[in-house]
Amino acid sequence: MFLWEGVMEFVAVAERESFTSAAKKLGISTAQVSRQISALESRLSTKLFYRTTRKVSLTEEGAIYYRHCRQVLDGLEEAERAITSLRDKPQGLVKLTAPVTYGEQFIMPLVNDFQQLYPDVSINVDLTNQQIDLVEAGYDLAIRLGRLSSSTMMAKRLTTRTQFVCGSPDYLTKYGIPHSLSELHQHNCLVGNHDHWRFQDQGKEKSIKVDGSLRCNSGYGLLDAVRKGLGLTQLPDYYVSEDLAEGNLVAVLTQYQEPEEGIWALYPHNRHLSPKVRMLVDYLAQQLG
Repeated sequence: MFLWEGVMEFVAVAERESFTSAAKKLGISTAQVSRQISALESRLSTKLFYRTTRKVSLTEEGAIYYRHCRQVLDGLEEAERAITSLRDKPQGLVKLTAPVTYGEQFIMPLVNDFQQLYPDVSINVDLTNQQIDLVEAGYDLAIRLGRLSSSTMMAKRLTTRTQFVCGSPDYLTKYGIPHSLSELHQHNCLVGNHDHWRFQDQGKEKSIKVDGSLRCNSGYGLLDAVRKGLGLTQLPDYYVSEDLAEGNLVAVLTQYQEPEEGIWALYPHNRHLSPKVRMLVDYLAQQLG
């Protein structure tokens, strides 16, 4: 900081040829400008200005020093303009992670559309069902489904999902339609990563342990199995909504269905969120919402 002391004042006086006018430009007192120039001349052991009652002009040494200082200040102004431009126009690299199936079906098409709108943005996408530490792994953004664990991350809800328990008409004709949660143990429940299904009963959350002949960590694998009449399964709406609408599957226990869950964009807490991340999050929210 010591090297910069007096430089702004020096350049202002050189360009205005007046201590008073330079002080007005900088918003400080004339006395402060004079002190800074004197200190600068003392530090450089060089006289920078000729001073008369009518005019202030540069010495030969002052003119040389001014040209160099002007170049430095021009560089700083250009740096500020570059940062301002970044705030207005997204550019650079975004590292994003999302769950595999949801990422393939919903996130990647929108990421590709976003890049068509903003070709100066590069996006590295890692589709994985693992919960990655964004800060440690250097990610800018994560897409998370359902309930969020307590986190220091910032979260923006992009859209919602609803969980359905459903079965094929053939299965329900053969084994019956469950009307209460207690009847689930009588059915072949096809499970994914978790063997507990969540419900809401009289305003209270209930978690029911289920079991069956198939466990699979693929939503589409479970969807195929339930279509073929192998049992009941619980899946989000984006897997089963088309089959439910067409009558290929039937939703059961809807009176115990949990409220909608959020689908979230998660990003490290940062007051100055970069334009590339902010605009991508806003775009995903707009399109998914």
